[in-house]
Amino acid sequence: MTQSSLSTFSSTSPQFAQLTIQGEDAEKFLQGQLTSDVTKLGLSYQATALSNLKGRIDFGLWIKKQEEKHFDVVISADCVEAFQAHLKKFGAFSKFDTSAPTPIYPCVLDGLPTFSHKEEHSSPADTKAWMQTSLAIGNYWIVAATQGEFQPQELRLHQRGGMDYDKGCYLGQEVIARIYFKAAPKAFLHYVSGTGDVPAAGDKLEKIQVVNAIADDNINGNGFKALVVARPEHLADSELTILDLPPALQADVARQK
Repeated sequence: MTQSSLSTFSSTSPQFAQLTIQGEDAEKFLQGQLTSDVTKLGLSYQATALSNLKGRIDFGLWIKKQEEKHFDVVISADCVEAFQAHLKKFGAFSKFDTSAPTPIYPCVLDGLPTFSHKEEHSSPADTKAWMQTSLAIGNYWIVAATQGEFQPQELRLHQRGGMDYDKGCYLGQEVIARIYFKAAPKAFLHYVSGTGDVPAAGDKLEKIQVVNAIADDNINGNGFKALVVARPEHLADSELTILDLPPALQADVARQK
């Protein structure tokens, strides 16, 4: 993927890239970086996160393990250069190779959002279907505008299998674990609909922050559906309509004792 192709990506129509990370230290390195347990990965994409030392997500990723010491990582295309710089900095003394990024297309297969290298899945219709399905199931995507904005539990990543509290240390783990064991996010992920222009990722609707949004085809005129991070009381005071997420993402975000 060239710099010129990266510059064509728009914030309203997300585009993604895949990088392959492989080598003797690939698993060990990723285990010390990601919120999920890399040793338990399979051939299906798992949502995960790479957080900063403040416990906030710098890179929202999907990862799968092709074979031993070989991992495929999908990331928003506008975050690729920053991600490559991170790998170079933190992996300087680890033995692994990172491929050049290649385009990969968001699509829906068997009713679930996923990614494909096939050109037949590169259409705007595929991207739109992926966005609509992703919003409905809480499959958020981090873009350059929202890097460092959200804490993993705020996005309910722990309710989607993207966090492991028993795996040991990883980047940002101290802050993330403290929130999990001693507190709970006061604002967290909701699926909503609203009227007006479609907000951009990272926009704030007063005290409500947008993660991702798309135009709502079911509304005559301007309208949108979105994933937002908000306190329940702020949503109750807004004009947004709360929609149902899947049952697993309707549970309390606090630790279940």
